[in-house]
Amino acid sequence: MKLDLVLRVGTKILLPFILVFALYVQFHGDYGPGGGFQAGVIAAGMVILYAIIFGVNKAKHIVPQALVEAMIPLGVLIYAGTGIVSLLLGYNYLDYTGFAGDFLRAHEWGILIVELGVLVTVSGTMIAMFYAFAERGR
Repeated sequence: MKLDLVLRVGTKILLPFILVFALYVQFHGDYGPGGGFQAGVIAAGMVILYAIIFGVNKAKHIVPQALVEAMIPLGVLIYAGTGIVSLLLGYNYLDYTGFAGDFLRAHEWGILIVELGVLVTVSGTMIAMFYAFAERGR
């Protein structure tokens, strides 16, 4: 793809907009459909598009394999840790009441943190699967 100047420039123009859309889906997830899973897939798609156009080695330079492998358990830890914090505060698992003074504010923060954990796990898993499949042909 080194000679496809239009694809390379077009991809560099599109990448920030893909990231902004993933963040929109992430932060809009507690108000409507969508959230961590969809945002994680969109963010991973951004990295996969970069890898397809510029090469897997350059993508691994930006998003290293070690970071991708650390993202998967980190997201699960964020998700589960949110529930454990609820338990330590004396509430039910994933009951966000203790996160803030009022219930609505606590519910917003709790869902946002849980969805962030889902985003990290899903994007890490998708990128790890792409890296694994991309390396099979080598």
